[in-house]
Amino acid sequence: MKAMLINTYGETAKFEATEVDKPKTKEGHVLVKIAASSINTIDLMIRNMGKDLPLSPDLPASLGMDFAGVVEEVGEGVDGYSVGDEVYGCAGGLANLPGTLADYIVADSNLIALKPKNLSMREAAALPLVGITAYEGLTRAGVGEGQKVLIHGGSGGVGHLAVQLAKYFGADVYSTEGDETRLKLVEKLGATTINYKAEAVEDYVAKHTGGAGFDVVFDTVGGPNLTNSFDAAALNGQVATTVSLLEIDLSTVHFKGLSLHVVFMLIPMLNNFKKEKHGEILSKLAKIIEAGHVTPVVDEHKFSLTEAGEAHRFLESGQAIGKVVVEN
Repeated sequence: MKAMLINTYGETAKFEATEVDKPKTKEGHVLVKIAASSINTIDLMIRNMGKDLPLSPDLPASLGMDFAGVVEEVGEGVDGYSVGDEVYGCAGGLANLPGTLADYIVADSNLIALKPKNLSMREAAALPLVGITAYEGLTRAGVGEGQKVLIHGGSGGVGHLAVQLAKYFGADVYSTEGDETRLKLVEKLGATTINYKAEAVEDYVAKHTGGAGFDVVFDTVGGPNLTNSFDAAALNGQVATTVSLLEIDLSTVHFKGLSLHVVFMLIPMLNNFKKEKHGEILSKLAKIIEAGHVTPVVDEHKFSLTEAGEAHRFLESGQAIGKVVVEN
């Protein structure tokens, strides 16, 4: 089969179309003919940082985590899947797990689910990593009916799904963005928009919460922006983030009595820990999507498998609106 491999990490890393052995189905897994795969920020980090990240695979490396495709073989011990089923999941591209920028993947059946029937393969491939992250962040923070929820970066991969899921859970949703195109997208998704370049945290907290703060803040930007999240949260509020690789003063967290939830959705894949939770979340997301409550946003630019390098560079450019997807 064809796979897009890199032979070096860092600035010189280039994807090369390479003929490799088609993987063999094994117990607890299914062989999937991949129709589409999406590019995530973590893929860029692995390509650029290599072994500075403990989750990066050995060279030559096969990257790509998300996919949608058709089951061709079912391994022993697998229930609930048959040949011909359309599935989606996040199941490769790190440590010793071969990636999805290839014709086939042997995927752990715990990490996949039946694809939402009303989505194309392209749309479904955009969902797994960011969908699981958004769902986990919101549910761990206990988002529910009538709460005021602030999402930093509501037009991003995780953010645009978090906006829609928070609305589905009954919350009053607000979102920060910094340019007109992204603010319009966030508004279209159903959130009250906040231009963080034009409004200070204390100003939009006063405007939208009467100074009380938001019940839940989901920070998909993270890093130094976490300080803004702490400032925007209500007393005893909940803050969830996907980016916490930094040293930061937690004084505000202490004096407000905040709960901080760090979402790192790759834990089950890296540690063989509760992998079935990912399949369960993907199944729940499929039902929510089929009921019309959530729609993935996919960038209009199209890339073939052999254009994986161009897809990486396009996501890196910051120009993408929605998820970047590679189609086989």
